[in-house]
Amino acid sequence: MRNRSVMGVIAMALALLTLTAGCTLGGAAAGGVIGNEATNHSAVGTVGGAVAGGIIGHELGK
Repeated sequence: MRNRSVMGVIAMALALLTLTAGCTLGGAAAGGVIGNEATNHSAVGTVGGAVAGGIIGHELGK
């Protein structure tokens, strides 16, 4: 349970970093971590989160 809490904190930090930096790579990393956690470590969830995060990061960086 403690490991899940640590991953949540990391995910939140990456999400905040993405919002402030607004870059594609940061968005993809944050989205991948959040997608992984949200789908119980599913590979499809990780990739989907990374894609969505990358798109959001790209748009924020414009």
